[in-house]
Amino acid sequence: MKLMFASDIHGSAYYCRKMLERFEKEQPEKLILLGDLLYHGPRNDLPKDYAPKEVIGMLNGIKKELLCVRGNCEAEVDQMVLEFPVLADYMVMFEAGHMFFITHGHLFNKEKVPMLKSGDILIHGHTHIQAMEDCGDFFYINPGSVSIPKAGNQHSYMMYEDGTFTIRNLQGEDIMSWSIPQ
Repeated sequence: MKLMFASDIHGSAYYCRKMLERFEKEQPEKLILLGDLLYHGPRNDLPKDYAPKEVIGMLNGIKKELLCVRGNCEAEVDQMVLEFPVLADYMVMFEAGHMFFITHGHLFNKEKVPMLKSGDILIHGHTHIQAMEDCGDFFYINPGSVSIPKAGNQHSYMMYEDGTFTIRNLQGEDIMSWSIPQ
């Protein structure tokens, strides 16, 4: 299984385009969006080329390729214009003998841990900071932000293939990776 994860587009048409270029080059089976797709939020500056209507068109154009969870900036009005579901707080996948708990990060995160068992993997965005961290009973991964990275991070996304997660910048260069222990 080959999956692409991206988070926190925040209405940037420029960075959404860059993300979709990587999607075309990577050729994953699905693109999993971790929320905060259209609105920049009151704590963030406007991202480069802030144009939510353009982002709507780009994402609706690949709606059959997308899985998405709700970010803290998503609202019912976003669901009215997006042609794929965006209001689920989390999704669960089972892969390689592990549960992936996938969420935005504002409701469930390292401090507010969902029901996880040893070996499960918590994947979320929200902080705009890349992370791959062993938390003892579970592993935490954050692909960072497509459009508004923080803490000196690069604009980024993440790939999953054959048991390995790799965070990459928008030029496709590896930043960090982690493989699920066998």
